[in-house]
Amino acid sequence: MQPYLVFTLAASLAAMGELAGHERRGSLAWPGRSAILGLLGAALGRRRDADFSDLDALDLAVAIFDEGTPFRDYHTVETVPSAAVKHPNSRPEALRSAHPLQTNTTITLRDYRTGSLYGVAVWGADLDTLSRALTHPVFTLYLGRKSCPLSAPLGPKLVTADTPQAALAHVQLPDWLRKDRFGQPRVATRMAVDAAHAPEGAGLIEYRHDRPIDRQLWHFAPRRVALCPVHIQPQESL
Repeated sequence: MQPYLVFTLAASLAAMGELAGHERRGSLAWPGRSAILGLLGAALGRRRDADFSDLDALDLAVAIFDEGTPFRDYHTVETVPSAAVKHPNSRPEALRSAHPLQTNTTITLRDYRTGSLYGVAVWGADLDTLSRALTHPVFTLYLGRKSCPLSAPLGPKLVTADTPQAALAHVQLPDWLRKDRFGQPRVATRMAVDAAHAPEGAGLIEYRHDRPIDRQLWHFAPRRVALCPVHIQPQESL
């Protein structure tokens, strides 16, 4: 038995990582390690250049109650060819300095997921402080991009359990999220957890580049993640 902090992540619109190219930025089906640690850091009021060593020591697991529906947004970005403006300090400065006929307009794609719902369990650090921060966050919390605010309270709760799966059964969902679109009680059938903490005979093992190694340069290392078949039905509501 060991202590866990469990909480809910729900968003009407969410965007959860993937390799970020210029013209397209995708979204995976569940939030990775970097997204959850970033959310915890925001709740604590930490900026990107702060010390995250305590959060980096956390272990975590994600129960997927609803991975949402894919949604793609198209928009345009005005850019300036490097030959048009020499040594600009910023993109806005380049746009101001360039002649109107020197700029290019590019169509870019942004992928989101609508109606996503997850349960999260973290362990291995000062869970009391994290629980208080999630109840009264310093910065606004969102699931992915700043256009994706949370749509429900996080409901942080400290529990003691034998396994991450057992801990996630204590996730508290708001009453309006306890049933799915078909009117059935929510059940998580998949759990994503670091492969080192996966139960024996766990399902699919995949690599996620979501372990932060340099937050200033946006560098991430690969992590082995197990997607385990589970049956997790929350026992309580907010």
